[in-house]
Amino acid sequence: MKEIRVGIIGFGTVGQGLAKAMLEQQQRLLKKTGTTFTLATVADIALTSLPEEFSGVTLTQDANDIFTDPAIDIVVELIGGMEPAKSFMLKAIENKKHVVTANKALLSVHGKEIFEAAAKNNVEVGFEASVGGGIPVIKALKEGLVANKINFIKGIMNGTANYILSQMTDHGTAFKDVLKEAQELGYAEADPTYDVEGIDTAHKLAILMTIAYGLHVHLDDITVEGISSIEPVDIEFAKQFGCRIKLLAISRNLGEHVEARVHPTMVPEDHMLATVNGAFNGIQFQGDTVGDVLLYGQGAGMMPTGSAVAADVVDIGRNIVNGSVNRVPALSYITEHITAPVITPMEQLSCPYYFRITALDQPGVLAMITGIFGKHGISIESMMQQTRDTNEPVYIVFRTHLATEGDVEKAIAEIDALEVCAGPTVKIRLLIAE
Repeated sequence: MKEIRVGIIGFGTVGQGLAKAMLEQQQRLLKKTGTTFTLATVADIALTSLPEEFSGVTLTQDANDIFTDPAIDIVVELIGGMEPAKSFMLKAIENKKHVVTANKALLSVHGKEIFEAAAKNNVEVGFEASVGGGIPVIKALKEGLVANKINFIKGIMNGTANYILSQMTDHGTAFKDVLKEAQELGYAEADPTYDVEGIDTAHKLAILMTIAYGLHVHLDDITVEGISSIEPVDIEFAKQFGCRIKLLAISRNLGEHVEARVHPTMVPEDHMLATVNGAFNGIQFQGDTVGDVLLYGQGAGMMPTGSAVAADVVDIGRNIVNGSVNRVPALSYITEHITAPVITPMEQLSCPYYFRITALDQPGVLAMITGIFGKHGISIESMMQQTRDTNEPVYIVFRTHLATEGDVEKAIAEIDALEVCAGPTVKIRLLIAE
């Protein structure tokens, strides 16, 4: 019976989750695979000892001890960041080790180099945990939906941002107050920028687009807007429109080019994604054969993410035992058929919009604003104006029919330049039903 030996670089939250999963599920994995999976070595510069249950595991502070050990089959990189993670991955691959990672930032920027090196050395790259935590999103996309042209990807891919927006929606709390609460509960990092400004979501979208379309999508290809400018008043107006605000990753396959964007979006309450609340993730695909598919679950955490990493380890282990390495291409498409993307320019995006304009409550103001919209071909579906007894500025809210981003940007620039406008216009895109 073949024993699959594993080395882990980085024994933080996810590393410990993987180690626990391998230990606790050892007998179950043996029954399912006929193979023993053994954690052989942990490399972590911050540790001098491992928990007692891992007393049989070698601890080192030098990752080279893992790369150069001929008995180790799979190297799991769990330190995060760009360097030394990238160098470690490439060094493991050069030493003919299969690699597993949860590092979405690394793959969204340097994935092309890493996957090409793996193909050259005939080793596998597992990265299920890089998107959706414990949800088997990548496996579903590259295997379960392999016979489909993917028409679009839409998803809530960051639990921190979704938790914050859910709390703002349910309790009317301001962004900064919910963020502080999320940090105290451990849902948000001390520096939450990647989560709340949409960068983490963009990392994940880049990976999914690469698999879905056979395109080497880079983080820089994606337009990104975060949720820090969303206020409770926008949440309340969304409710009046029958919507909930979500931070969505959206990509549509338009044939010769593809959309790639992350931004706050008003989602109709009867849409599947509107029901994904709290720290959960929900990712929707539409295939031309299968139709709509929604995957839902915990997108982060020690054991959910550890579960996803363990799944990659087991998949690769099975392939090693059966002599079928790279049976399923890492990115679903064969390497030579993965091409450079053509990204739809944002100014060509067409969707309905929500605008919240802060203006003085004076005669003629509404006519000026609607005149600018008309000048740029933007058709108004509905309007609401806040009433106030004082001379303070008021909110005027518009919901539009389909409009083009380029026209919208020109109109907003003109409106914000009006003397009667007391603050920048807030713009939120509405989700198109497909």
